[in-house]
Amino acid sequence: MPYVNIPNDLSKIKTKVALNLTKRQLLCFGAAAAVGIPTYLFTRSALGNSVAMFVMIALMLPFFFVAMYERDSLPAEKVARNIIRTLLIRPGPRPYKTENFYAILEKEDMKFDQNTKTETTAAKRET
Repeated sequence: MPYVNIPNDLSKIKTKVALNLTKRQLLCFGAAAAVGIPTYLFTRSALGNSVAMFVMIALMLPFFFVAMYERDSLPAEKVARNIIRTLLIRPGPRPYKTENFYAILEKEDMKFDQNTKTETTAAKRET
């Protein structure tokens, strides 16, 4: 009898549409083809085949990255948004700081003691 493992967490399983690819992957691959193939066809006469091919690959790689990259079940644009938000938009680390009320009271008490000492020494000098 054949045995098939069924994962306990079914939320990570994505629905495949065609050619064992998800809708997102199909859309990104189609966009990559829509950008890359015309670029290759229009630039190969001016730049040569190999340079035009490298230009096409360079233009198509971001689409492939967006289609395939996933980290902690977040797609590439959400990961990039989180990185930009934490590095550029929000401030750096904020250390936890408390106000020590006893230190404040102690400073006030020291000021009060100094004021009373100066007043008593001034009073002694006057007499």
